Order: sequence, then structure tokens, then C-alpha cells
Amino acid sequence: MVTAAAPAPPPRATRSAPSEFVVTLCALIFTIVTVHATYVALIRPQGEAITQAELARMQEDRSYVPKRSFYLVIKDFEQELEIIHFMWAMLIIAYKAWLVRRERTFLERDFIHVPEGIKVLPEDAKDYARQLEALRPEDQQSLVVRALQRTLDRFAATRSIRDSAETSRAVCDSEADRLDSGLAMIRYIAWAIPAIGFIGTVRHIGDALLQANQAVGGDITAVTSSLGIACNATFVALSLTIVLMFFLHQLQQSQEQFVHDTDHWIDQRLIRHMQVR
Repeated sequence: MVTAAAPAPPPRATRSAPSEFVVTLCALIFTIVTVHATYVALIRPQGEAITQAELARMQEDRSYVPKRSFYLVIKDFEQELEIIHFMWAMLIIAYKAWLVRRERTFLERDFIHVPEGIKVLPEDAKDYARQLEALRPEDQQSLVVRALQRTLDRFAATRSIRDSAETSRAVCDSEADRLDSGLAMIRYIAWAIPAIGFIGTVRHIGDALLQANQAVGGDITAVTSSLGIACNATFVALSLTIVLMFFLHQLQQSQEQFVHDTDHWIDQRLIRHMQVR
């Protein structure tokens, strides 16, 4: 039977999430503009200045060993492209993490109030379902509300607690699959970053081989410079990929935990109160 519940405090306003395609596109444009502007204004001028200073010192002192500089490591085109992909992926991860955090706030709300000792009968399911239908459209799109709605509808139609529990679990499993498929773009970027690094390595090794005649003549500056850029491209790519994969796995773990907590929430708040006469 349905009992009157104390009036709940008004829910906080929930902003509807923008389209994922729009967020991804805006993140890409923002990243390209920001990173390229930083390279043009700071990184490449600093890198060229350091390169000229190191070459001058090497010409004065043949035994001088050039020092590795942060600007020299990241100043080339391949490294810029790798950083753009990395920042793009991190923005997407931040957006998806915000979505999970936003969805978790729904678990703190009492959408259906079933006091201890009160049983939910199949005849009561429609009354509880109408409470969910009265919610705002953006709230109805949340996982917990969708799972509650499907579970109550199933209970009213089949009068089976087992079928209702399986329906709730199926909705959560479907959401888990959707969240996992949503990580496809980030996984692609995590693959693309080292691929760009290897392309840069091959390209600059080819440049070094084209300048082999200068090395035969005694001037190995051009060859060593190309080989250094080739190594830097792979070094930066692999370093960024390690960091990116860490945050990707953290996001995936957060999503899986959220789906599990939602399934447990429905079991504790609704399914365990169900009863069939």
C-alpha cells in the first residue's frame, strides 16, 4: 500500500548536459587554438634560441655536450600534434567525469519514499510510477529514474519480483555498455598519440639518412639533430600515453562503480520492499 510521505525539499536545479558531439568538437577547437598559440608565442621561439646558443657553444668547444631542454624536446611539429591530442582527450575525460558526478547526485534524492515495514504491491506500482512521470524531463533521463520506471512498470505488468529485479539489472547493464562504448574516442586518441610519435621518428630518421653525406664529410650536426628530434617525438608520445591511460582507467572504474551503486540503490530502496499477495 502507498502511504503519505513527508514533503521532500525541492530538488536542486539540474542543468541538462550539452550534446557530447558538441562538447567534443568545442574541446578540439579550443585545444588546437590554445596549444598552437602557445607554440607560436613561446615554445618555438624559445626552442630556436636555445638551439642557436647550443650550436654556437659546440662550434667554440668541440668537447661541449649539449644539455637537454624542455623546449627542445617538445618544439617540433609531431610533439605539438601529440600534445593537442592529449589535451583533447583530457578535456573529454573531464567532461565524462563531470557527467558521472552529476548522475551520482541523483542517488542522493528520494524519488520514491518507501518507509521501513511498508510493502510495495503490484497495485501500488502505478502510483509510484506516476511520481516519477511528474519529474522534469532532464531528471527523467537519469539512470536511476529510468531504471526505477522500468522496474515499476515490469512489476505492475508481471507481478513478479524476480522479473522486476532482472529488468533493473538489464537497464544498468545496458547503461554500462553505453558508457563503455562512449570511451571509444579516448581509446582512439590513446592509440593515435604513439602512432604520431612513431611517424615522427621514421620521418626524422629519413631526414638523417638524406644528410649522411655531410656526416661523411665530417659535419654530423644535421644528422645528430634529426636523430634527436626522432627520439624526442617517441619519448613525448609514450610519456603522454602513460598519463592518458591512467586517467582513462580511472574514468572507466568510476563509471563501473556508478552503475553498480545504482543497481544496489534500486535493490535497497525498492525491490526489497516488493511483495506479491
